[in-house]
This record gives sequence, C-alpha cells and structure tokens, in this order.
Amino acid sequence: MWSPACESPAGRRYPCRVPSKEAPAPKPTGPRFLVVLDADSTLFRDEVIELLAEHAGSREAVAAVTERAMRGELDFSHSLRERVATLAGLSPADIDEVVGRVRVTDGAAELIAGVQAAGGAVGVVSGGFHEVLDSHARALGLDHWRANRLESDADGRLTGAVAGDIVDAEAKARALAEWAAADGIPLDATVAVGDGANDLRMMAVAALSVAFCAKPAVRRAADVAVDEPDLSPVLALLGLRG
Repeated sequence: MWSPACESPAGRRYPCRVPSKEAPAPKPTGPRFLVVLDADSTLFRDEVIELLAEHAGSREAVAAVTERAMRGELDFSHSLRERVATLAGLSPADIDEVVGRVRVTDGAAELIAGVQAAGGAVGVVSGGFHEVLDSHARALGLDHWRANRLESDADGRLTGAVAGDIVDAEAKARALAEWAAADGIPLDATVAVGDGANDLRMMAVAALSVAFCAKPAVRRAADVAVDEPDLSPVLALLGLRG
C-alpha cells in the first residue's frame, strides 16, 4: 500500500511503499503501461547540472550550453563533457546540497502511483547524474532509472569527467526498449515523456510521445504536448484518470 509518511533526503514528503497487513488487492485487469520520463526539466523542475555549476561559479556559461544542446544545436555528448569539465573540484557536500535543492515536478508522485496501481512501471532515463537522481528515484518508488556518473578522486571531489559511457539519445531509446522487455510490456504500451532534443529518439520508439513544457522541435515531433508543469495529466492520456 502507499503511505504519505516517507520523506526524501531533502525532507520533502512523497508517497512510498509500506508493508500492509490487509489482504492483497486484486490484480489490475486493464492495460499495463511503461512510462519513461526524462529527469531534468521533466521529473525535476530544475536542470541539475546548472545547480552543480552554481557551486563551481560556471552556471551562466553552463546554462547557455545546456539551452543550445536541448534545442538540438550541439552534439549532446560533446557538450556534456564540456559542461562537466567546469565542475572539477566540487565536493561531496556540494553534491548533497544540490540533492536537497532539486524540486520534484508537481504530479510526479501521482503519475508514478497511478501507473503502478494499474500494474505498469515507471522509469527515468537521464542525461544527468546518478549522484543526484538516485535518492529521489528511491523516494518516489521508481521501477527503473539510469543516468550518467560523475568521476571523482580518492577524496570524493569531482575530477571534471564523466565516468563510463554517456547516456545520450540512443542510450535513452535503448533503455526504454530494455525496460519494456524486462517488464513484459509490449512497445505499443510504452510512453516517453521529455522536453529536449536528447529525448527525441526514445520518443520515436515509444507508442505515445509526450512533449512536456518542451522545446519547439520536441513539440513538433511529439504526439501530444503538456504545457503546464504538472505530470499528473499524463494519467488521463492513458485512461487511468477521468
């Protein structure tokens, strides 16, 4: 069952799973969906890398590059490495402060609970970072999440590099397909929700693509647009809310 008693590391309250002594509820009989969300400016109201860059004194420059990358004017992987390089020297305390500042988008918890109550699953695949996403993903009860990792030195300070392969547009599309297969959900019951150019490939793979407060190119490519910063209307698009 769901309880309102759980909190994120920042003290924000989310619905979360707690054991129930009641008899198990009947299994849902309607359609099961996989909903995959972008993180920055979709699951989160913020661009996480800009919050991190604020600590490094590079927010203005990073924000300008992020805007161009999300419009599709720059190669995402190259631009991400360029932006992450400005974060060299940030400490674990800096990252923890950003975790506490990130704002979860209105309606996110309602969307996740509604999809899961119908027997479906919700994932987040992000060009952002596990170091910030992980605690929020656990608090929200996500079924899947994937993001980049920031390289750090022996003292935990950021080196200014990304560890491993970058989660780019193709990686997002692969994640959606992998999670659908793992959950036994056909691709024709998948939904992709995002705002930037890096989301276009997974939106092309999904059966339903939702542009969320999105850039013009994403709005043009999507099946439907949600222009208010609230994720709960996605439930109505799936017939899970009247």
